[in-house]
Amino acid sequence: MGQRFYDTATGAIRDFTPIVNGEVSIYYCGATVQGKPHVGHIRSAVVFDILVRWLEYAGYQVTLVRNVTDIDDKILARSAESFDASFTATQDYPAREPWWALAYRFENAFAEAYEALGVRRPTYEPRATGHIPEMIQLIQRLIDAGHAYVALDGSADVYFDVKSWPDYGALTHQSVDKMQDAEDAPTRGKKDPRDFALWKSAQESDPAGASWDSPWGAGRPGWHIECSAMATKYLGRQFDIHGGGLDLRFPHHENELAQSTAAGDHFANFWMHNGLVTAEGEKMSKSVGNTVSPEEMLTMARAGAVRYFLGQAHYRSQLDYHPAALQEASSALERIEAFQSRAAKLFTAPVGIDTVPEQFARAMEDDLNVPEALAVLHATVRSGNSALDANDAEAVKTHLSQVNTMVEVLGLNSAEEHDDGADSATHRVLETLVAAQIEARAQARQAQDWATADAIRDQLATAGVVVEDGAHGVTWSITEPQA
Repeated sequence: MGQRFYDTATGAIRDFTPIVNGEVSIYYCGATVQGKPHVGHIRSAVVFDILVRWLEYAGYQVTLVRNVTDIDDKILARSAESFDASFTATQDYPAREPWWALAYRFENAFAEAYEALGVRRPTYEPRATGHIPEMIQLIQRLIDAGHAYVALDGSADVYFDVKSWPDYGALTHQSVDKMQDAEDAPTRGKKDPRDFALWKSAQESDPAGASWDSPWGAGRPGWHIECSAMATKYLGRQFDIHGGGLDLRFPHHENELAQSTAAGDHFANFWMHNGLVTAEGEKMSKSVGNTVSPEEMLTMARAGAVRYFLGQAHYRSQLDYHPAALQEASSALERIEAFQSRAAKLFTAPVGIDTVPEQFARAMEDDLNVPEALAVLHATVRSGNSALDANDAEAVKTHLSQVNTMVEVLGLNSAEEHDDGADSATHRVLETLVAAQIEARAQARQAQDWATADAIRDQLATAGVVVEDGAHGVTWSITEPQA
């Protein structure tokens, strides 16, 4: 069928043909490192990690760029708070922390969350502060083209002139006359309150190192110009896919598209946006008290289950968190792993990865339909278990290879590779204890002490360990403990 993806700009699923045959170029918006990652950030990272893994499986060479916004009004504000005499320091926000130190600390927090959930590093991960010259050049191109202007109040502010670009609003299909005012800078010096900042003049209150020289005066870049400059720096003036969370469509991505195309760049051929994360149908909000962070999720479930939860819904749909969500994801993942473990014991050499079932491929080609792909994965697991019960080793091997491949494409095994030592130690202890109980049961059965053997089996089942006797020996798996 070939790859087909939903394009936000056209509002339709379109056939995907890369600019360069066999290669795919992707840019998606990374973190503004003002604080710890929230679950929406990590869902987006998991979505685009699955996209890259799938495209690579399909034979493409993928260049992925994910930026780090490490200079921003919110970063400066958080740092300034830490220097205030009335500021109460916390573990997350220590006192007297320079803005660049705060940004770097939270950049590392994002990196740790990505790694924990098996999100692979991008090809390039540029920081905004390392690309100021490219941003200045792009702003100058816009001024020269008549689509940007230096502030009317004599400051060094530079704004994009939205009325000068007829296609402004093309991404979100809005009329400029119905848009809200841009809130990224005061309206002083603007021709139109909807004009957005490309360059912000330095203020006396700014901390040291937070401004750069430019033809218009000392200052720092606006948020939107950063991504346009970095995307084209690494992917060129036209690339395949631009992505990010649904909340970035406006104003961020709308402004990126406007300023890039107004400067003469084609920019992205596809715009892909992942849906938001809610809590029991409501928007997550600290004021409501219904937020849950990736860090908290990782204390409630192992990394593979958290990744399964974050990746299981269709990427464009809303993902709803509820108290049993991680438990359900854990159970689903354990069913897959139980088959892999049982089946692997039949073979002296490891069974690697090969090809995915045709139905799985069709689902992934159809706008990255992960829910349908997961249905195929679980159906293959069920067929594999039936083949185990029937002692059909050849069928077991085929199903195991397919399951291993689908798990690799979805990245469900990669998260487990990064589980911390405590989790690994716990698993080793569990294996040792269960093995001892299974051995004691085997001895009781050999002595025809059926009451003791059954009691051991029942005790394990009560703890959530299911023991199965098969032609190739005894296997065990974890399920929900019996009430």
